[in-house]
Amino acid sequence: MNNIEFERYFYVINYPEYEEDLCRMEMKYLFGKEDDSKEFFSKVYISPSRSPFIKHCIKIIYIEDTLEEVVKKIKEDNMSFEDFKVNFIRLDKNEASYKERLESMRKIGMSIEGIPNIHKPKIVLGLIKIHGKWIFGIYEKDDCKWLSHDKKPFSYSNALSTRVARTVVNIAVGQDMNKKIIDPCCGVGTVVIEGKSMGLDIIGYEINPQIACNAKENMKALGYDRAIIKGNMHDIKDHFDIAIVDMPYGLFTKTTVTQQQEIIDTTRRISNKAIIITFENMDKMINESGFEIIDKGVILKNNFKRYINICK
Repeated sequence: MNNIEFERYFYVINYPEYEEDLCRMEMKYLFGKEDDSKEFFSKVYISPSRSPFIKHCIKIIYIEDTLEEVVKKIKEDNMSFEDFKVNFIRLDKNEASYKERLESMRKIGMSIEGIPNIHKPKIVLGLIKIHGKWIFGIYEKDDCKWLSHDKKPFSYSNALSTRVARTVVNIAVGQDMNKKIIDPCCGVGTVVIEGKSMGLDIIGYEINPQIACNAKENMKALGYDRAIIKGNMHDIKDHFDIAIVDMPYGLFTKTTVTQQQEIIDTTRRISNKAIIITFENMDKMINESGFEIIDKGVILKNNFKRYINICK
């Protein structure tokens, strides 16, 4: 049973109310789903650690009407794991009582051949009871390692937060992790760091020498190669699959409306697709560059609203 080929996955997501739009957009591009459910099945596997919003994932082995049927299948298949642990994932307090949860974990654990290891398991098995069904399989949750990126040495208040930057990167690449990506106005490197942490091919450009230096120091402090180039994005000759641009508003480097249009124009020249994040409606400027806006979303941060424009 250790070489199981999984065909379906069960996910549980959660989000603060002010980030619902952002979460829904990420789910759309990761899974191709558009609904308001916080629990769903998919044939697509996405590691929970990629997303700030995926809390639980079960690689499904069995879905049965009763716990007894799950236990029967485990015994029939001679399921065996060494150093395993069984977790009951509680979604709704009305689905299973405390006593039922403990008893179900005990029955599952007793049915599996092998030695359990509660404190340092090599594999965690998950059990969920939802809508009268029992779901059992390999359990994964977000390891939250990306939260350590908040401790980078340099940051500034106007930058995208780590969780938002991570979500935007997920929206940009979706299921295709082989894209070549650029952040041509990368600031202190927040987007580049999130891309690198996912193993993506991503670089950043920053025109301000001091900020570019800070970005490189951030990359170094977090253990990533310093994929930051101090330079003018308008000098870029390479072409990229995707550009992610958080439009500068002149807080640290003076930026005029004309320069903003030039940034969008150059983004169009160097990339097939772009995620352009703005503080205001820039549809006219984006369209004048030759991009077509194919989707929109909203980022809320304190009293500010930012717009995510997905462009091709």
